[in-house]
Amino acid sequence: MNMKEILMVFKDLQQMVPKTEIAMSEPLSKHTFIKTGGNGDVFIKPFDVLDLQKIVKYAFSHDIPLTVLGKGTNVIIRDEGIRGIVVSLDQLTKVSVTGEIITVGSGANIIDVSRIALQHQLSGLEFACGIPGTVGGALIMNAGAYGGEISEVLTSATVLTQSGELRTFKVGEFQFGYRSSIFANENLIILEAVFSLKTADPTIIKAKMDENTFLRESKQPLEYPSCGSVFKRPPGHFAGKLIQDSGLQGTRIGGAEVSTKHAGFIVNVDNATSTDYIQLIQHVQKTVKEKFGVDLETEVKIIGDDS
Repeated sequence: MNMKEILMVFKDLQQMVPKTEIAMSEPLSKHTFIKTGGNGDVFIKPFDVLDLQKIVKYAFSHDIPLTVLGKGTNVIIRDEGIRGIVVSLDQLTKVSVTGEIITVGSGANIIDVSRIALQHQLSGLEFACGIPGTVGGALIMNAGAYGGEISEVLTSATVLTQSGELRTFKVGEFQFGYRSSIFANENLIILEAVFSLKTADPTIIKAKMDENTFLRESKQPLEYPSCGSVFKRPPGHFAGKLIQDSGLQGTRIGGAEVSTKHAGFIVNVDNATSTDYIQLIQHVQKTVKEKFGVDLETEVKIIGDDS
């Protein structure tokens, strides 16, 4: 959009959802873990689900591109930024616990939800205690770690379609696979998730969470900004091992570097740009393909204007 169009959308949304925080030409590097990315034309944080539904319907009816961000943990936004409306869901964080059921807004941190489960002596989310993303992002990716994944505990999810229609999905409809789901396949906007857990001894729950936290802190390069595991696990292989055996650890393009601590991570060591990241990803893919004949598919999502 040009500046005149951006201003028009900005004013329309101000009138439509007056309680909502809205900005023009927002630096999206402020909203990603790797601290890179260009500007979003119109950036907005809906106050509640009703406001979000209004925004989605407005974008659909005016044929304006709409992009939804969580915490920006598993995403690279190109340096050219994102055209149209960018929506952050970090206001949708309500959590409620009833017996063994946790109902939570999509913008809540999945780590926080795992800790709430511990407080209520509920087991099933221990694997998520180190996943630095939102509930919505975890559903989209069928996030998993240390032997557990979202598909094992999710019982229902409320979403918006791209046209603003409200829908609820239940067990059997999620189409979960390895790092995939119906939410990703149909580009759905997750509003709320319902997890079914099991009552257990809190000392055992905490011990498992402590173990997972130790493993994460000892193996992952948490001292630098990163977007988590860059590549999916290729069938019959481990991405990190292939990258390590290709001699790529420490390889740097601009300020982005293949981690010397864990080869499956690319870290921002010196004011990297998204272009640095993307070029390094492509270099890693090309090298691994040449050495081992294996195609590495990205787990991280690369989005934004590539014109």
